[in-house]
Amino acid sequence: MAPSTTVPSASAIEVPETLLKKRKQTEKAREERLAAASVARKASKAKRKVIFKRAESYVKEYLAKEKDEIRLKRAARTAGDFYVPAQPKVYFVVRIRGINEIAPKPRKILQLLRLLQINNGVFVKATRATQQMLRLVEPYITYGEPNLKTVRELIYKRGYGKVQKQRIPLTNNAVIEEALGKFDILCVEDLVHEIATAGPNFKQASNFLWPFKLSNPTGGWRTRKFKHFVQGGDFGDRETNINKLIRQMN
Repeated sequence: MAPSTTVPSASAIEVPETLLKKRKQTEKAREERLAAASVARKASKAKRKVIFKRAESYVKEYLAKEKDEIRLKRAARTAGDFYVPAQPKVYFVVRIRGINEIAPKPRKILQLLRLLQINNGVFVKATRATQQMLRLVEPYITYGEPNLKTVRELIYKRGYGKVQKQRIPLTNNAVIEEALGKFDILCVEDLVHEIATAGPNFKQASNFLWPFKLSNPTGGWRTRKFKHFVQGGDFGDRETNINKLIRQMN
């Protein structure tokens, strides 16, 4: 005869119904979470392929454009002519002066350009209207035509997005996709391409980017900062020389 014991066996213990329900709910939630994670992983993998293919196509486009420009320069030199490059599509505008003694009209234009602080910078589409605006605020800004390298470095290093009126760092493509997905801009390379080529959704892409907060240039400004660039100062249109300034400020 088996020895009697007061300790019940595991099978003899009845589990409370509430605990059973809780276990079932926990298990169900865990299964749903795993299924959702699996779906998200597959979607992310598919998206990465799309992004990679797009980046490849952009690189090919940039190289083709560069080769085409070299070919045209050589052809012009061979024919004894001068090669005139195309008009700039995009300007990068940097504010270099403070708020003292600004007339109401230039002040309003600087607000429209979102240049509220010294060393703030924005991308602007080069149109007749924007050129007239820039001419009116020329003593307070410097601007020029940024190249692809400059656009990429600025967005990767100093890029912040405007999400629900908040300044959010571009640490993840999801931030860009959430705000600009409806305009078919899914990643940082899409954003760089849209800005650099002044694409059809340039306005939305530029407005999404928070104004860049740059440092003072390495080595400081020129001695006569408030004279025009061509007179040995800093303000006004400096064409492709803006790239050198941005390297010093970035």
